[in-house]
Amino acid sequence: MRKITRKQLEKGAALLMASSLLLTGCSGSTGSTGGGAAKSGETSAAAADKDSAAASEAADPDKYAVKDKIEITWWHALEDQYSDLVNQVVDDFNNSQDKIHVTAEYKGAYKDINEALVAANAAGTGLPALAVANTDYVAQYGANGLFENLDPYISATGYDTSDFAEGLLQSAQYDGKQVSLPFLHSTQVIYYNADMAKEKGIEIPSSMDDMDAFLEAATQKGADGSTSVYGLEIPGWDQWYFETMYLNDGVKIISDDNTCDLNSDAAVAVTSKIQDWVKKGYVNYRQGTDASANMRQDFYDQKAFAVMHTSSLYNNYVDKCGFNVGMAWYPAASNGSKNSEVGGCVLGIPSKNDQATKNAAWVFLQYLCGKDVNMKWAESTGYIPTRKSVLTTDEGKAFLQEKPAFQSIFDNLDLIKPRIQSSAWSELATTWKNYMVTIMTQDVDPKEQSDDMVDEINEILADHAS
Repeated sequence: MRKITRKQLEKGAALLMASSLLLTGCSGSTGSTGGGAAKSGETSAAAADKDSAAASEAADPDKYAVKDKIEITWWHALEDQYSDLVNQVVDDFNNSQDKIHVTAEYKGAYKDINEALVAANAAGTGLPALAVANTDYVAQYGANGLFENLDPYISATGYDTSDFAEGLLQSAQYDGKQVSLPFLHSTQVIYYNADMAKEKGIEIPSSMDDMDAFLEAATQKGADGSTSVYGLEIPGWDQWYFETMYLNDGVKIISDDNTCDLNSDAAVAVTSKIQDWVKKGYVNYRQGTDASANMRQDFYDQKAFAVMHTSSLYNNYVDKCGFNVGMAWYPAASNGSKNSEVGGCVLGIPSKNDQATKNAAWVFLQYLCGKDVNMKWAESTGYIPTRKSVLTTDEGKAFLQEKPAFQSIFDNLDLIKPRIQSSAWSELATTWKNYMVTIMTQDVDPKEQSDDMVDEINEILADHAS
């Protein structure tokens, strides 16, 4: 018998709470990533009027000028190893002019910033002037009005966005509006032990069809059959890392009729394959507390031949490992598709701030996204250049000489696609991750679990569409 989903159990409570939520501007989501952004409560007509008014104001550059001295705060997610770089960039900006003083504030991971932003937006106080947001939050921030529409600012100040890589620029948009700008971007890659690969005579396959043979060759087991070196570790704490395996196999995740197809034959085949790898001891499916740190430590200690992770951590892996680190593109699906998705973060301006704060934030945002500063981020981190022109400059060529492993990314730049745009995505992703943990850590049927999961996700999609 089909189990009753969480949504069904909560439906009555949600109805009782609906009027309260609309008044407070809070979302009804209870996902572990902090749930959805606050609902604006605006009707489509009111939103259209607001956009029309914003467009008419764009003709007046004076509206977006910084006229008086002002102190602003920037929330970011750059960890301690990047503190010197953050301080240098912010200090350079503060010293370059005398009206705006920026204080950078580390707020934790993207999910921590999301929770803090949603709470501050609901309260109407305590918002930063500028904040980073993971790319999968862009749709809900745009839909719910948490981030300012930047189109009037771009028009009034003549800011040129044409040099941004098209996929990255689209990832910062919602419903055709530029609600943020590309900042620190990455994509999914496979890091592998290049010395071990040479010793064993193996390499990351170019096709998923060859993954079974590769994983068997890369995995090492003891006399008792237990795994001593995993062929691959897959991050289970964020669906972004395995999401493209589904998309490249033709799974839409959110279909054209606004339903989920993660229980389709193609989707269940991918889920079953990953489960089979885990059961055979080829793959360590990482989840739980400190999953990212534990996975990285396994790789440093040569307890894993390869790991799926973000290209932004390239410097970290190279610096921490006592062996040569290789970086490869994900293997293509059987149909030849080998697209990836953009990762990392965008920069947005919270819409509930006063206009003077927004204007100062806009000036600082342009500086952070500028070509020169972008190359500082790329050189000192593992993030990729966001500007197309950088790839043909002397700085871009020097970057590839210093980090030749990034050639695999530059060769496939056109295959880095925007994230799925849906205001329901955060809650959908949390549900998907939770079910995947159950499938990978318990002896359960992938099809049955996928059916239950899709029932719940379809209710989430319906709620956000209403």
